Amino acid sequence: MGVIKFDEVKKTWLNIAKHRTSDDFSFELDVYKRLLDIFHVGDHYHYIFNCGTAQMEFVSDSVKRILGLDQAEDFTIEYLLSIIHPEDINYFLDFENKVTSFFNALPPEKVMSYKVSYDYRVKRRDGKYIRILQQVVTIQSEENGAVLRVLGVHTIISHLKKTNGSSLSFLGLNGEPSYYDVSIGQVAYIPEKSPLSKREKVILDLMMQGKTSGQIAEELFISKLTVDGHRKQILKKTNSKSTVELAFKMMKRKKDI
Repeated sequence: MGVIKFDEVKKTWLNIAKHRTSDDFSFELDVYKRLLDIFHVGDHYHYIFNCGTAQMEFVSDSVKRILGLDQAEDFTIEYLLSIIHPEDINYFLDFENKVTSFFNALPPEKVMSYKVSYDYRVKRRDGKYIRILQQVVTIQSEENGAVLRVLGVHTIISHLKKTNGSSLSFLGLNGEPSYYDVSIGQVAYIPEKSPLSKREKVILDLMMQGKTSGQIAEELFISKLTVDGHRKQILKKTNSKSTVELAFKMMKRKKDI
C-alpha cells in the first residue's frame, strides 16, 4: 500500500518540478539562513527534497533522535509516507496536490516567496505517534517557475496541539500576501486581514527570524524601548501571552493574527 501511495504522490512532485531533475544543485547555499525564514519552536529536524526525482538529498541527524532511526539516510520519502497516520494520509496527499496547483499558478518570480504549512501525525520506531508541523520553502527553481528543490522542517507540536485534523496555509515572504486555511476545493485565495500596523508587521517578521529587540532596533534605526513597545502591542493584538505562543499561531495561521 505504501508503494501505491508513493507512486501517486510522486506524480504530484514531478508535476510541480515540471518533470525536471536538475543535477547541478550546489549545497553551498546558505541553508541556515533559509531556516530562519521558516522559524520553528521546539524539537525539529530539517531536510532537502528534490521534487524532480522525488528523493531526499539531505536529512539532519536530529531525525534519528526524534523518529528513533538508526541513521538519517533511513528517512526517505517512501519511509515518511509509510509512517503517516492512516487517518492523516489522505489529507496529506490532498494538500500536496493543492500545493502543486498553487505553485504552478504563481508567476515564476514569486515561487520562492511562499512557505507552505500544515501538520499531521507520524509514527516513531517505538510505535508512538507524534504530531509534526511541516513547513516548506522553495530553495531552487527555474525561470519557468518549476520547483526543483525545497527545504523542509518538521517540528514536534504534540504538546501544543491535541486535536486531529489540519489546515493548509501559504505564508507570503518578501511582502507577498498570505493565504490561510485554504480549502482543497478553493479556487480563489483570499489574504487574511491583520490587526497589525505596517511597522508591527515588519517587527513581527524580524521576531520570527529569531532576532532580539536590540538587533531589531539596530536594523530599523529605532530605540530598543520602541521595539519593546511594539512587541507588547503585537502580543496584545494577537491575544498571545508569549513569543512562543505567537510563533505557534503564526505557524498555524490563526485568523486572529
